[in-house]
Amino acid sequence: MPSALPLADPAPVDGALPASVREGAADRDFGVYLHVPFCRVRCGYCDFNTYTASEIRGVKQSDFADQAIVELELAARVLDDAGLPPRPASTVFFGGGTPTLLPAADLARMLAAVDRLFSLAPGAEVTTEANPDSIDAPGFRRLADAGFTRASIGMQSAVPHVLATLERTHDPANVALRVAEARAAGLAVSLDLIYGTPGETLDDWRTSLDAALEQRPDHISAYALIVEEGTKLARQIARGEVPPVDDDLHAAMYEAADARLTQAGYSWYEVSNWALSAHDGGASRRSRHNRAYWTGQDWWGIGPGAHSHIGGVRFWNVKHPAAYAQRLAAGESPAAGRETLDEETRRVERVLLETRLADGLPTSALAPTGRREVAGLIADGLVDPASALRGTVVLTLRGRLLADAVVRRLLD
Repeated sequence: MPSALPLADPAPVDGALPASVREGAADRDFGVYLHVPFCRVRCGYCDFNTYTASEIRGVKQSDFADQAIVELELAARVLDDAGLPPRPASTVFFGGGTPTLLPAADLARMLAAVDRLFSLAPGAEVTTEANPDSIDAPGFRRLADAGFTRASIGMQSAVPHVLATLERTHDPANVALRVAEARAAGLAVSLDLIYGTPGETLDDWRTSLDAALEQRPDHISAYALIVEEGTKLARQIARGEVPPVDDDLHAAMYEAADARLTQAGYSWYEVSNWALSAHDGGASRRSRHNRAYWTGQDWWGIGPGAHSHIGGVRFWNVKHPAAYAQRLAAGESPAAGRETLDEETRRVERVLLETRLADGLPTSALAPTGRREVAGLIADGLVDPASALRGTVVLTLRGRLLADAVVRRLLD
């Protein structure tokens, strides 16, 4: 089952935010995340806040768009009451779950509500996640007509036995069809891959990389499989039914991904994300929404279990769709808890996140002890020396493989 919500202070029933969120707001971008918590099946590795039909009796998917719009209206009131300046949504991201299990008309209504309540910034990036078996050509056209600009397709692997272990049910041959349909509708395309699945070989992974590159997507995400406690996959590994994750193989797979993607004209811009390089129009093909998370911008998360961050205040909604619906029907905020980040926590999070970016972390963001560590990290081949001389910590390929260890040294 999905992991528990974090422990923190209770959130006010009306969702009101403190006056402190106004500070610097005009300099921060604003985005909206809409969490659609429905899936046809629960994949064995998944720890996200998602529900299949058998797990949400009494909750109808057909009601979700109306509920999300009610929360969007609440968000607009709360931000206005807090005295925040009007800011259009520069990015909107529909995630899940599987957003495209809902009718395209429902997704369009939610996006129209974002535009009505906040307005969409000129050139706003509007993304939906989609599984290869959850949408078709007419669906992509309807989304594009509604203002969507980007589709993030969950390919995961091109190898049937790897998909079977992950319990992904789509036919890998459908990925190329979905990419072509999304492109024909005028959408940019990202492909999501997972590597390190138990039983997956390096050759299997190269097969998936080559299959993804054949589609020439604008963007590729490649995430190492993390076995989350409480998932079906974790239990299978504990019982010896599937082999455990091999960290050395993970590293070899990452190196293979970076080599193949770089050769094909993609540049890494975050440890797990590559986009077509600048000479090929790549700067605009990076995920601007995800970058907002990594650089501490503002966003409001709509939906069960969704997290938000406004001006150093982080809050999150109740997890179950029924509890979410009940709160909204009662005229209450669905927020379950929140925390106000102090300056030190915000600094630590900045180091944690911006170190993972190709643009790097300014050394000025480090404490004196962290700045003294940079020379040692260069000597160990983990940080690029030329970038460090310019005042920015940028990871080398080896540094990306050991990013968590680099961050620990910068924060010790």
